[in-house]
Amino acid sequence: MSMSNYPNRMLLALAGLGLLVTGCNVGSQQGYEPPQPIAYSHAQHAGDLQIPCGYCHSGAERSRHAGVPAVSTCMNCHTQVLPDSPEIQKLSRALAGGEQVQWVKVHRLPDHVYFSHKSHTLTAGLACQTCHGPVQQMVRLRQANDMSMGWCLSCHRASAKKTTLPTALAPSPTDCSACHQ
Repeated sequence: MSMSNYPNRMLLALAGLGLLVTGCNVGSQQGYEPPQPIAYSHAQHAGDLQIPCGYCHSGAERSRHAGVPAVSTCMNCHTQVLPDSPEIQKLSRALAGGEQVQWVKVHRLPDHVYFSHKSHTLTAGLACQTCHGPVQQMVRLRQANDMSMGWCLSCHRASAKKTTLPTALAPSPTDCSACHQ
């Protein structure tokens, strides 16, 4: 190796290491609780008011992604409920401007992982709290579990031991290609 290429190779190696390190943190940020553009309380909405998760996150039972609600979904209630609240005014302005709220994503998995909310909620019948923790008690949403590969595999392995699941559901896949497609 010529010494003239050494700095370029070193930079490339450091960049690759940086990607590896930052990629390892995705999904394993247990306790991550970022501030959101609008102060939204899951404890109030999902807890006190008992609004089902699927009302706001309608994609959870029909697609890979649960998604975040459109501003119009929030305004189904908030045109009448607390319309003068400063936080609801932010929603009103977004709706009037045809904009969506830029929520900060809390639960992230690496890009190379395939995860389907539908197969976990609708097919396997898991409650949202299984992965997301006691959301109905969280004023600000936080990542309750580490969501690492080991954490997911422990759940899949535990489901294989349950004999009460329908044949189509048991056992949950533990082979690499189930999630790494």
